[in-house]
Amino acid sequence: MDTTIRQEFTLSYTYPVIFTRDLFGEENRVLLEFLASYGEGRHRIALVIDSEVARLTNGLLEKLGQFGERRQDFLEFVTPPLIIPGGEECKNQHREIERLHALVEKEGLCRHSFIIAIGGGAVLDVVGYAAATAHRGMRLIRMPTTVLAQNDAGVGVKNGVNAFGRKNFIGTFAPPCAVFNDFDFLETLGERDRRAGIAEAIKVALIKDRVFFDRLHAERRDLAIFAPAAMERMIVGCAELHLEHIRYGGDPFEFGTSRPLDFGHWTAHKLEEQTHGDIRHGEAVAIGIALDSLYSHRQGLIDDLDLHRILTLLEDVGFTLYCSALRWINIAKALQEFREHLGGVLSIPLLAGIGNRIEAHEIDVDVYQECISFLAARQSRTGERHEQPEKSAIGSGNTRMLVS
Repeated sequence: MDTTIRQEFTLSYTYPVIFTRDLFGEENRVLLEFLASYGEGRHRIALVIDSEVARLTNGLLEKLGQFGERRQDFLEFVTPPLIIPGGEECKNQHREIERLHALVEKEGLCRHSFIIAIGGGAVLDVVGYAAATAHRGMRLIRMPTTVLAQNDAGVGVKNGVNAFGRKNFIGTFAPPCAVFNDFDFLETLGERDRRAGIAEAIKVALIKDRVFFDRLHAERRDLAIFAPAAMERMIVGCAELHLEHIRYGGDPFEFGTSRPLDFGHWTAHKLEEQTHGDIRHGEAVAIGIALDSLYSHRQGLIDDLDLHRILTLLEDVGFTLYCSALRWINIAKALQEFREHLGGVLSIPLLAGIGNRIEAHEIDVDVYQECISFLAARQSRTGERHEQPEKSAIGSGNTRMLVS
């Protein structure tokens, strides 16, 4: 006799994303108030800090120590902060995960203890994965310190590390219990890291919100010089759209094949792999956005003016839209790897006008090669950066290799 018991249940996740300044200052109580929402007992906390953040943020370790001393009745930092190297390399070497697991075991931390991760997106990914796998999941508080982490990587539900030469091959879906975006951390960033985060804002605007794109375009000169007010509006707007997609997109843990927030990312991931992280994630995403926008244009999905505005926005905020590593990408293989990462059929988001998208399940490899050639030619020209590209400039051949 066959017996089937059908199991079905629904889980509700709630976590705040808080924008603030001087998070550990005496006058700022947002962190204490958040911890108080988990009860009045003494909270045990492990601190993990990006090595670059610890090095560049004057007085951070002292301020953390003073913060803990002021409220010893309320919280306990179980050890001095665990410092781990930042950047993509920490996602390639898994020893930091083992160190954090060992700290959890040695200090007797439980699933109701907190891990606070302070750092850029790569460090948040590593600590998030370690927290999600210790005791099958501990309470994680993210404190992103880069533009890219504050408006994108740090506010979502994913964690991941690299393996087998593939980006984010190992990972989990594990929401944090809170995200604290302290704008003061951004003051330590160099130009490349400030600029890199703008790419994710352009991406989410292109696929979800034309009004937001128009604002970014109008403020592109201010964004290019990292004017604080424009940057903060961009960060909050991008984070809000990212969270809105997770909340209302219908697939927060990506059980389906569609992943619209990865517009421009299939190329970006390969560029990061091939350059061993020399190209920042946001820089690679900017190139991927340009390519996917060109391809959308070639398929008749966006018009000349929209393409012109997209490319000039990317360039005017300071992105370079071509690198030599593009020539070495095996497009068919890259698309197949992206399909495997998604599961199911190939599903590549393309633009259907600014602020709208479609999912493409078949991709013309030859057209993408033409788009790469177009970007190479555009990059090499002088004095022509802002000309509107014609459709004929990126090819109209009839023999194509299709990937689906």
